[in-house]
Amino acid sequence: MTIIRSIAAFCAVMLGAAPAAVAQTFPDRPIKIVVPSAPAGGTDILARLLAGKLQEQLGASFVVENKSLSLVATDSVAKAPADGYTLLMGGLFNMVMNSALIANLSYDPNKDFTVVGYVSAYPFVALTNPGSGPSTLKDFVAYAKSKPGDLNLGTAGLGTLHQVWGAILTRSLGLDLVQVNFRGAAAAQQELMAGRIHFLFDNVSAARGFIEAGAFKALAVSATRRTRLLPDVPTINETGLVDFDGESWFAVFAPAKTPEPVLAYLRKGLAQVKAERSFIDIVERDGGRLLDTPPEKQAVFLKSEIDRWTGLVEKYRVKAE
Repeated sequence: MTIIRSIAAFCAVMLGAAPAAVAQTFPDRPIKIVVPSAPAGGTDILARLLAGKLQEQLGASFVVENKSLSLVATDSVAKAPADGYTLLMGGLFNMVMNSALIANLSYDPNKDFTVVGYVSAYPFVALTNPGSGPSTLKDFVAYAKSKPGDLNLGTAGLGTLHQVWGAILTRSLGLDLVQVNFRGAAAAQQELMAGRIHFLFDNVSAARGFIEAGAFKALAVSATRRTRLLPDVPTINETGLVDFDGESWFAVFAPAKTPEPVLAYLRKGLAQVKAERSFIDIVERDGGRLLDTPPEKQAVFLKSEIDRWTGLVEKYRVKAE
C-alpha cells in the first residue's frame, strides 16, 4: 500500500506540475492568428489591431496569417496542435453561419474549438435608395407588398451575412423580393446607389458614409439597441413589424484542449487590450461595441447562436448555393 500511495502521490505532483511548467515556458516563439479572409477586410483589420495590441500588453510576438477560403482556414486551426501557438480570428460568419448553411462541415465549432475571448459586435442596417419613395421600414414593406416579385434584394454574395440576414428579414416580413447576388458588398452598394436594386442589408460602418451623403436611406438597424453612428435610425424591433436581433460578432478561438494556463495567459492579454481606451475608441468608431462574456458562458453563447441561426435558416429556407 505504501508503494501504491507513493506512486499516486508522484503522479499527482507531476500532473499538477505540468500546467505550471506550460505557464512558465509559454510562449517561446511567435503566436499565429489565422484570419479566414483576404487582407484589408474587416476581419483582417481587427485581427491585425488585436495582434499589435496583444504584443504590446504581453511582450510576446504575434503574427497574422491570411487564408482567403473561410472553410479551409477554420479547419486548419481546428486540426492544429492545441498548444496556443495557432489561434483563429473567428466570428458569426464562419463559426455559426457555416454550421447553419453547410451540411457535413469539416469542423465542429462546439467541439473542435475553445473560445479564448469574444471581442466586439457590429450591427447591420437595412437600406434602400432614397429615390424609391419609402422613408421608413414600414413604408418599404407596404411598397414592396404592392409590387410582389418586382423589387430586388441585393447581397454581397451567397453565404454572406448580407444574403442570409437579408433573406431572413425580408421573408419574415412577408416580402417577395428577387435576390441578386454580387461578388462583394461594394458592387451591391453601387447597384443600390444606381437604383437597380431596392433593398440591401449592410454593415453599419460600411454604409454610414453613403447614408450621410444622401446616397442611401437607412430604414432600421439589426441590433436590439440603436447605434451611435446612426442615432436617429430605429432598431428593427422598434418598428413593431417583426423581431430581429443580429450583430456580426468576432472572437479569438484556440483548438480544443488547449491547456488552461495558456488560455489564462491569452485571456489576460485580451482583457487588457479591451480595457484600452484607444482600442475601445476604434471599435466604437466603426459602430461596434465590446463583448465581455466570462469564460464559463462562452461555449454556451456559441451554441445558442448556432442553434438560433440554424433554426431561422431552416424556417425561412435560406440556401447558400
